[in-house]
Amino acid sequence: MRIGKQDQNFTSICTSDAESITVRGHDLVNDLMGQIDFTSYFWLLVTGQMPSEDQVFFANAVLVALAEHGLVPSVVAARMTLAAAPEAVQGAVAAGLLGCGSVVLGSAEIAGKFYAACVEDQRASGDPIEDVAKRNIRKWREHTKAVPGFGHPQHAGGDPRANRLLAMADERGVSGEHVAMMRALKAALPETIGRDLPINVNAAIPSIMLDVGFPLAALKGIGLLCRTAGLIGHLTEEAERPIGFIMSGAAAQAIEYDGE
Repeated sequence: MRIGKQDQNFTSICTSDAESITVRGHDLVNDLMGQIDFTSYFWLLVTGQMPSEDQVFFANAVLVALAEHGLVPSVVAARMTLAAAPEAVQGAVAAGLLGCGSVVLGSAEIAGKFYAACVEDQRASGDPIEDVAKRNIRKWREHTKAVPGFGHPQHAGGDPRANRLLAMADERGVSGEHVAMMRALKAALPETIGRDLPINVNAAIPSIMLDVGFPLAALKGIGLLCRTAGLIGHLTEEAERPIGFIMSGAAAQAIEYDGE
């Protein structure tokens, strides 16, 4: 059975022959190995282009900012999976990544798509950025209450990661129309939702990365890549100093049965 389009039977990422391996047009062994860092390689794999200095700088900063966030649900799931199946590190990593969704980690992708749509609206309409921000928030809230990228349960006075990333973007002169739109959306919150909220890291990351040229379609990949590093760190500790069953036991004690 033919399912979906099948008329583009090619890839531009990698090929090989008996003597060489080619990745994005570069000889892997002679041009890339030992010549570029992993962040640059990640950018090359995703975009097909070698990154600029600013692109490497902010990709690195974002990966560092988001790699570790303590015992969030995805980490708990990974550590408890390893406790139950210590032979399957790959399964534990997968368990953690499968828990990266719209509430934890994946909201940067949602925010990025929203900001990009707002920027397209402004380009098409030519309206003042303040008006575009207000109408898009109102339109967004017709189907979703929370405006992505704003508010934080712990950092009510402002997410320090977001503040630092945005300060660096301003200092290096890369803040563009997506950062400007994100800031206009924040400024519009009191009038549109009735209260002000701080910018969180999932607002800073997509707005900056889109402004430095990272593809919208690959935004979630940033979180998955850096969180994989964090998960490996947690799983290494879990193997040496296990707490998976402690967390499992605590969950059993914390939840009461209310069935018949």
